[in-house]
Amino acid sequence: MSTSMINGSPLKAMLRFAMPLLFGNLLQQTYNIIDAAIVGQVLGADALASVGASSSVQFLVLGFCMGITAGFGIPVAKFFGSGDYQKMKNYVYNGAVLTAGTAAIVTTACALLCHWILNILSVQPDIYKNAYAYLLVIFLGLPFTLMYNYLSSILRSVGDSRTPFLFLAFSAVLNIFLDLFCIIVLGWGCAGAAIATITAQAVSGIACLVYIIKKKEILWLPSECRKVSSRTAKELLTMGLPTGLQYSITAIGSMVMQSANNGLGSIYVSGFTAGMRIKQFTMCPFDAMSTAVSVFCSQNLGAGKYDRIKQGLKEGIAIAVGYGLFAGLILIFGGRTLSLIFVSREAADVLNASAKYLRCMGYFYWALGILNITRMTTQGLGYSGRAFFSGVTEMFARTIVSLCFVGMFGYTAICFADQTAWLCACLYIAPTCFYCVKKVASHTQYDLQ
Repeated sequence: MSTSMINGSPLKAMLRFAMPLLFGNLLQQTYNIIDAAIVGQVLGADALASVGASSSVQFLVLGFCMGITAGFGIPVAKFFGSGDYQKMKNYVYNGAVLTAGTAAIVTTACALLCHWILNILSVQPDIYKNAYAYLLVIFLGLPFTLMYNYLSSILRSVGDSRTPFLFLAFSAVLNIFLDLFCIIVLGWGCAGAAIATITAQAVSGIACLVYIIKKKEILWLPSECRKVSSRTAKELLTMGLPTGLQYSITAIGSMVMQSANNGLGSIYVSGFTAGMRIKQFTMCPFDAMSTAVSVFCSQNLGAGKYDRIKQGLKEGIAIAVGYGLFAGLILIFGGRTLSLIFVSREAADVLNASAKYLRCMGYFYWALGILNITRMTTQGLGYSGRAFFSGVTEMFARTIVSLCFVGMFGYTAICFADQTAWLCACLYIAPTCFYCVKKVASHTQYDLQ
């Protein structure tokens, strides 16, 4: 079902949209956690370190894929909100062409540079072989990752967040069985965990495509809409590239941070990996709500309803900050217990490292809510370049902490790098977002005169 969010209660509309997206994000993180849990419990702490040693570069590449496809969906949501379905369909087609081209370029480049990437990350010799096997398989599966993320972005742009969730739910269950089969039965080790992940991702992507072809008439593309337009492609890239680069530029700071952490030894690599998995899981509500606010603002921008944009932004921030305070308390007091999902009680040093990372993060989790909502709203209003700069701010903050303070304070500096990045980015993007809302309002009022 395609759902318009230009009428009714903004909060109810956003929450109704966000809930399937939240469950989908939780499921996606669930099979990431299952990968790490099976690897850590079955293959040991060194294997867990192998899987986690490249998590920042995975975030860089996968974040770019998710960001660029999310950006391609912004004009689609805008034209859906305005009711211009002919133009919307042409944007869908051009976005698909650009996504296919991106898949070919990114997959080839990443596969060829895999060894170089691991060397840049200072991956230690004792875990290098397994880290390479895991990362290479993830890279080779990027076309399926882009396929699912683009199709789900398009479905969400027309108000359907339920269908991507259902397919992701099925693939998450499939991933559990594939993990066990590839790692325990076939004995493929870390590479088996990666094969299970990309296979599950491929299933969800193909399922989305079949559903659109069979059921989603509003996204069917007649011949007159299947035309490559340089103007349309340029507009899509103007929206998609800054969004993708924003994720990537943020991840560069994370790569510098992870490289510094990798140099501290496998105990801290394993502890950091366990903490990161828990962090990614607890971030899911932020991602769901910020995406809902972004789509809400895009549709209402197309409909010219400024007051709803302003109201939706304020309500989105309130929900995100409230959740951030709640989740922060869980990380502060329950981080060590949650880390037992990945690490046995005997590995006390690894548990301590993971618990410390989560505890330090919990005090500032509310800031991540403000950052995500205001950044995604800025993107949804069409100001991807301004949102991209918030990612640059995060990158510089993480890089400075990693290069200047890890040598003096060790793992403690790693534990405060994310929070420093969030606060610095908030100082820029929050006022920028409210400025963009006022700017959109002035244009809307001018157009009505």
